[in-house]
Amino acid sequence: MACIWFVEWARIHGIYDPVLGAVRQVEYNLNLTNIWNHQFDFLAIDSLEDVMGGHAFLAFVEITGGAFHIATKQVGEYTEFKGKNILSAEAVLSWSLAGIGWMAIIAAFWCATNTTVYPEAWYGETLALKFGISPYWIDTVDVSDSTAFAGHTTRAALTNVHYYFGFFFLQGHLWHAIRALGFDFRRVTNAIASLDTAKVTLNS
Repeated sequence: MACIWFVEWARIHGIYDPVLGAVRQVEYNLNLTNIWNHQFDFLAIDSLEDVMGGHAFLAFVEITGGAFHIATKQVGEYTEFKGKNILSAEAVLSWSLAGIGWMAIIAAFWCATNTTVYPEAWYGETLALKFGISPYWIDTVDVSDSTAFAGHTTRAALTNVHYYFGFFFLQGHLWHAIRALGFDFRRVTNAIASLDTAKVTLNS
């Protein structure tokens, strides 16, 4: 529903076009071939019509998927195909964290490099990817006179926050996925405690 609202807002009221430097009405381009092709080069999308078309298609897929899962859960016997004896609360939480984690990392790459969805007028110049202890993005222009975000552009702040949230969400995914498989992490602490007890016994 949020995707539909976004598409309709762009169509009726308009959104900011960085090429024109002004707000304009945008009709969505629901070209399935373009949408499929952009699965592999989405970071380079430079058409607001394609952006809106992608959101329109996403709305259709998500609403259809939601209706499917509601219907299959309610109709007929609750089989393992529908999640019986498989989808524990830990498993559902695990996959939810995986989804939001990957989306956050994709959003980070998009924000760092795309100037159609993230206009330079609002977010600053595109960023450069660097590697230290972990990957991070830095500004490519001198913004030392900026007072916002400790001397960094909005793009740098937004990108790095998205990336690190996504990274930690994925760690949460792994934690809950392992628990969903039946592993009890208390066994690790109990094993360590047993080792400490054994050392004390040997020393005494």
